Amino acid sequence: MSKKSMIIIGAGLAGLSTGCYAQMNGYESKIYEHHSVPGGVAAVWKRGEFLIDGGIHFLIGHKPGTPLYDVYSEICDIESIEIEEMTSYLSFTDKTGTKSIEFSQDIEKLERDMLELAPEDEDEIRNFIKEVKSLIGSPLLTDLGMSTAPPEIRGRLDSLKEMWEMRGFLKYFRGKYSKSAGEYAEHFQNPFLKTVINWLFSPSSPIWFVIMVLATVASGQMGLFKGGCHTFVRSIEERYKSFGGQIQYRATVEKIIVEDDKAVGIVLADGTAHRADVVVSAADGRSTIFKLLGGEYIDDKIKKRYDTWKPYDPMIAVSLGVSRTFDDETPLNAFMQKEPIQLSDREVPLLFLRIFNHGDVFAPEGKSVIQVILETEWDYWANLRENKEQYDAEKEKLAQNLIDRLDEIYPGIKLQVEKIDVSTPYTTWRYTLGDRGSPMGWLMTMSTIMEQIPRTLPGLDNFYMAGHWVLPGGGVPSSIYTGRNVAQILCKREGRKFRTKLEH
Repeated sequence: MSKKSMIIIGAGLAGLSTGCYAQMNGYESKIYEHHSVPGGVAAVWKRGEFLIDGGIHFLIGHKPGTPLYDVYSEICDIESIEIEEMTSYLSFTDKTGTKSIEFSQDIEKLERDMLELAPEDEDEIRNFIKEVKSLIGSPLLTDLGMSTAPPEIRGRLDSLKEMWEMRGFLKYFRGKYSKSAGEYAEHFQNPFLKTVINWLFSPSSPIWFVIMVLATVASGQMGLFKGGCHTFVRSIEERYKSFGGQIQYRATVEKIIVEDDKAVGIVLADGTAHRADVVVSAADGRSTIFKLLGGEYIDDKIKKRYDTWKPYDPMIAVSLGVSRTFDDETPLNAFMQKEPIQLSDREVPLLFLRIFNHGDVFAPEGKSVIQVILETEWDYWANLRENKEQYDAEKEKLAQNLIDRLDEIYPGIKLQVEKIDVSTPYTTWRYTLGDRGSPMGWLMTMSTIMEQIPRTLPGLDNFYMAGHWVLPGGGVPSSIYTGRNVAQILCKREGRKFRTKLEH
């Protein structure tokens, strides 16, 4: 009996994951990718002698003995990838440069430092640190609840099992720890600490997620790719191809072919049509549903989701190749600004800086790559791009503004800049076609994470979705798990055992 065929749209982490599990479970799959390389937003690029990493900021669950590590092992040679433990998550410095606090693995030291900075907030600080400590070593940190069954195959027992496993976590769905970081920050009196708590991840993210991040660092389960995020992506691509999977790059999908309410193939931008038994979109959710499928297969929930839910804001990244090193600096840094950064129609109060000092591939000896990341607006940059001269001028103006600000933090760096690279939301969209340049799909809020998003669409057979738009919060695990979910659903519907390795 011949194997069933599968078409996958997109070679990001979700598409590659879908392909790996499809091959493991008896499908002959082919991925069609808009860009010339795999990875989606997990991207790197060269600028002269510098390697710019614009992708994965950190990897959760990178050590053996965790559910996430086991899943990584299913789709790539994770043991061969060099990953450095992230001993410090983020360092904050105030406007004057005289106050700073580092969120490291040493939770006892963090508590002492917070108390020294804000003795007036002693009770709140001790309660906050208590919550972090309570999650250190918790299996929740290295599973994130993602191993539960997707909605299509979830049974009553699955729901009961999930509730039991999450029982220690239920307190975060009510009370002050269910609030956003911005709301929770108002519990603190100290202005500096209030700002720090607000911006530890994102003001809109639930504070319990911030607590989980700090507990993950303290558990030693957060890592950095020493060779860049493409080492991870390429390893998954190699595993997929070794399983017999195929990828066609520079292949932009224009339409999903539907016959009798069944997805049967795709049409590419070059006009060629390709057919398969199953079609999976691991691409942008909005364009998949409303463009490739013409908005024919939606219900009120889907319409409400795309009308009212907020995606992560797009980002602008200014990467600098500099002739100096930052050996002792934390990988992520936040510097509060005396004057906010003016970015389109918003004011940005902090300068977020990534320092690539965890590997020797990013820059030649004695040099470094540093990267300023700022949340911004899509419309501003998309409209500006219509006049390329004006667009380029605005990028140059922003880069010089940020270099001037960095020179106040690291005196002399202005004269040490050798290479400048500016990536805007339009850049992200151009290479990924992600909705409005969003890097991670739906923003994680209490309401979005409570909704189970199906991997299928109402009224459409033989079609599935994977990626950030079917699991709010984004990130590496969600991308990989949603690809895994597609194969789980298919196996369940066909009455076959779901496999996590290739059987010859």
